[in-house]
Amino acid sequence: MLGKEMIKQTDDKMSKAIESARREFNEVRTGRAHPGLIEGMHIDYCGTHMSVKQVASITIPDPRTVLIQPWDPGVIPEIEKAVNASALGATCSNDGKIMRLNIPALSEERRNEMKKVVKDMAEKSRVSLRTIRREANDKLKKMQTDKTMTEDDYYRAHDEIQKITDRYIKDIDALLEQKSKNLME
Repeated sequence: MLGKEMIKQTDDKMSKAIESARREFNEVRTGRAHPGLIEGMHIDYCGTHMSVKQVASITIPDPRTVLIQPWDPGVIPEIEKAVNASALGATCSNDGKIMRLNIPALSEERRNEMKKVVKDMAEKSRVSLRTIRREANDKLKKMQTDKTMTEDDYYRAHDEIQKITDRYIKDIDALLEQKSKNLME
């Protein structure tokens, strides 16, 4: 029973690590506009740290434009500060009610830089998954030495954790491949 709980906990942690990697990958700018570029940006709104998607609707009217319509137009300067502080390289314009971000096309040099950044992000995600695996294996080893788990259960759980790790690393590799492909389009 303890081995199954450990496997479940490990799977949950790795699943969260994959979701975190997905969010990070979405924040990397490709040549096209998408809401993920700014959804994760945070601003100070009424003394509270909030994400842009909590204070505005975000739409994509065309492949090079992000339209941000805050529910309170007074928050536009804060959103503008967050966009300018980010590494998006987008130009902002607003009419007092709606903000438009014009996403410039990426140069070949910038695309290659972004591919390197994405590769680094993928490697950090893989390291995170391996760290989760190592922690789980250490706990399993401790349970085995404390005689709370049989040797057979230990090896079964150990193998299952390795299979889970391999599956999630393949997911990271697929995310990296897809993002690299999108960057080169």
